[in-house]
Amino acid sequence: MKIYDELVWRGLIKDVSSPDLEEKLNNGGMTFYIGTDPTGDSLHIGHFSSFLISKRLKDAGHNPILLVGGATGLIGDPKPDTERPMITKEQVQHNFDCLKKQAQDLFGFEVVNNYDWSKDLNFIDFLRDYGKYFNVNYMLNKDIVKRRLDLGITYTEFSYMIMQAMDFYWLYENKDCHMQVAGQDQWGNITAGIELIRKKTGKEAYGFTMPLLTKSDGTKFGKTNGHAIWLDRKKTSPYEMYQFFINSEDDKVIDYLKFLTFLSKEEIEELEEKNKTQPHLREAHKALAKEVITFIHGEEAYNEALEISQMLFSGKIQNLTLEHVQSCFNGVPSIEMEEDTQILTALVKVGAASSNREARQFVTGGSVLVNGEKVTDVEFVVKKENAFGQVATVIRRGKKNYYVINHK
Repeated sequence: MKIYDELVWRGLIKDVSSPDLEEKLNNGGMTFYIGTDPTGDSLHIGHFSSFLISKRLKDAGHNPILLVGGATGLIGDPKPDTERPMITKEQVQHNFDCLKKQAQDLFGFEVVNNYDWSKDLNFIDFLRDYGKYFNVNYMLNKDIVKRRLDLGITYTEFSYMIMQAMDFYWLYENKDCHMQVAGQDQWGNITAGIELIRKKTGKEAYGFTMPLLTKSDGTKFGKTNGHAIWLDRKKTSPYEMYQFFINSEDDKVIDYLKFLTFLSKEEIEELEEKNKTQPHLREAHKALAKEVITFIHGEEAYNEALEISQMLFSGKIQNLTLEHVQSCFNGVPSIEMEEDTQILTALVKVGAASSNREARQFVTGGSVLVNGEKVTDVEFVVKKENAFGQVATVIRRGKKNYYVINHK
């Protein structure tokens, strides 16, 4: 299957700037770029989806450039509903350094910073060399601008389109870059860059967009409990990532396999059939988790995440490390305690029981485990010295209710 056909089959092409693009993609040899602004100090799973297209194109003989926008990051891409908060130059530089290292470690791409060619441009030259090529009516008709007109849009945000177009032009002139790839919300900015190149050079450049990866309700894919799934394991552990993917929606998991893995058409179609006929086995979900985690963190991290999941499922958590505990039980009800505490009091304080009487019933009924060990003695004392790393005690009530006591 040729690369264009594969991208279409995977659902990775939304808009294309020219009918010639199919042939050019299939022929290979194009330098292209994909960009992101350093608004955070880690890439997230949404970036991963976008950057995988760059790797697919690289494997098909094209040359990728990753632009991390140190200049545009200081301005802020217009959001549909509100203005982005400004971040400091120091924070942008820190974020740039973090994203550059992540991208190079994961993908090996050349990374450039648009601050390098934007920082010395004065306002007069900006207006003369670039501003004159942009018709205000043209800019107002772009979706992202139109959506903000009623709410109001600042000149700073309004100028973002010109800055991104300048990036494409600079890369075209200095890196022989003839194509931009981005998410579908960037279509207006891509076409603005193509138009700028055409007006300044008389030559054609190209671009295409990818559909945004979404959940069944149309919201962006890549968050759990309101938190992003980060590629930095200090922000999102391999175990948390495993749980995120293993709990993917059944009716979307095949789309995610197409977007986020390099499994072949035949392999994905086989998983699709199993997802229909044997959904309880969750073979597609397991394959998704394995492929993504192994690519990002390596096979050892995947195996560790799988082992932790199995320990938690069985309730045999004695071999977990403190780091595992803090990762696995992030977000469960927890309290801090300074002193060793009798089990009934601990259950009430942590929220596992509403009263001492109920706590006693749970303990004598055999439904309470402390650090993986069943506790049936109502005089049992929860001690710091027995905690994971002498820091965290994990209490389980029933099969699925977990609580954590953090010892001071």
